[in-house]
Amino acid sequence: MVLFHGQIYTQAEPQRIVEAIAIQDGRVLAVGSDEEMLALANNKTQRINLDGRPVYPGFADGHAHLVGVGTSLENLDLVGTTSYQEVVERTVAKHKDLPGGEWLFGRGWDQNDWQDQSFPTHQQLSAAIPNRPVVLTRVDGHALLANQAAMDAAGITRETADPDGGRLERDADGNPTGVFVDNAESLIHAAAPGIGVAEIKRAVGTATTAFHEQGITAVHDAGAGEATLAYLESMATEGRLKLRLHEMLHGSDPELLARRFAAGPIADFAGNGTLAMRAVKIYTDGALGSRGAALLEEYTDDHGNLGLLVTSDAERREIVKNALAAGFQVATHAIGDRGNRQTLDVYAQVLAEAASKGVDVKDRRWRIEHAQVVHAEDFQRFADLGVIPAMQAQHQTSDMPWAEDRLGPQRVLGAYAWRSFLNTGSVIPGGSDAPVERLDTVSQFIAAVSRSTPEGEPEGGWYPDQNLTRQEALNMLTTWPAFAAFRESDLGRLEPGYRADMVVFSADMMTLPLESLSSCEPVITIFGGEVVWMKQ
Repeated sequence: MVLFHGQIYTQAEPQRIVEAIAIQDGRVLAVGSDEEMLALANNKTQRINLDGRPVYPGFADGHAHLVGVGTSLENLDLVGTTSYQEVVERTVAKHKDLPGGEWLFGRGWDQNDWQDQSFPTHQQLSAAIPNRPVVLTRVDGHALLANQAAMDAAGITRETADPDGGRLERDADGNPTGVFVDNAESLIHAAAPGIGVAEIKRAVGTATTAFHEQGITAVHDAGAGEATLAYLESMATEGRLKLRLHEMLHGSDPELLARRFAAGPIADFAGNGTLAMRAVKIYTDGALGSRGAALLEEYTDDHGNLGLLVTSDAERREIVKNALAAGFQVATHAIGDRGNRQTLDVYAQVLAEAASKGVDVKDRRWRIEHAQVVHAEDFQRFADLGVIPAMQAQHQTSDMPWAEDRLGPQRVLGAYAWRSFLNTGSVIPGGSDAPVERLDTVSQFIAAVSRSTPEGEPEGGWYPDQNLTRQEALNMLTTWPAFAAFRESDLGRLEPGYRADMVVFSADMMTLPLESLSSCEPVITIFGGEVVWMKQ
């Protein structure tokens, strides 16, 4: 294949933009001028005239939930609802289409988008749907709303105690309101039907198409169980996997960890560069939107609340030690400043202990997922420890309407602080955290460079001193996640020998005026030298 007459961003250092690129056997053969690349073609070569359009290396989503993306596109979508009443109405409409006996699942509500920003209570939902269990997960996945039928199925009563690292919201009389935060969600999940192999297959197929539509060819899958891993292994072996997956083991499954740690890290399962299983995902705290992120000082809008630690220091330390011994990368969810500090503390303790015993602890590329609120004293610690802040630019634009209410005017200066991280020498692999955020690489790019929504709100950006340059935003989608997944030698660039994964855009995000960026979009996605998606 030869793509010619374009603006091809190779992501070489320094950046090199060329007219054409030649692909052979799934990898970049050469880059250069139209004349040079077309001279390499023969009668079997597929030629694509770019008509001046830009080409970028295939984008990587540095933190997403593969099966979650697929199931969210099939289940009830509550993103964008502006009131609890609308949530109930959408749920009732879905209920009428479902066969009797099935549980109803939905996701995406966010009480911060409603006029009444308090958590909902189950009564209105239970009255509308009394005989079917309904579970509606909050947009961030760190809280859910269950109706009475779901709570009855789970055996929830006013005597049900809050689990460690979780909270049942209760009314003035102590009765559960239907909202379960962080580890309390497991009380409902334990009673709900699990996802089967057929659902996993369907979800992976749906998600793969959704990623390709956004120009995404690589995904860091933040937490997978044994059934998902086994299916992905079969896909990779058979050559059917059309994403470069960096799989993270579910850290909450001790049997899975024991089995996979004993087997050792796998950098390339099938030898075709599609499936790596060399990381483990664990949790420190909850989310800011549901006031579960662990803070050093109380929430400004919820006095006395310091958030939740969903996994104890001792549990995390044990998993991290075992991961280090097994050669696995560690990726820890931490959102609040206390959550981030305690995660850094555990990393530092484990690394220091191992180094004292002669273990080589260099270049482990351990990560903190989200790193949303960081104390000023801790930014340099990331760089000093070699810890990668894996961040999602759209979280900032989603959270900015209420983040300062949670944090106050001083603490918010350390929130979504991309420039502060870069200034210390860290790199930031970008991602969507989909289905928490909408899968939209252009919106991600806009948020990174302007700290504003695609509509330009707020004018001038939210704390714009933390903006990224356009080159940094492109790195966030390409070279930085490649590094975070140990793939810098074959992904993230369009240079000879690299995987021929790339995306053709309708217009150039690197040069368009800011106000016009939202008008551009992917038009062709190429994976391993094969066109896997084209805009109709």
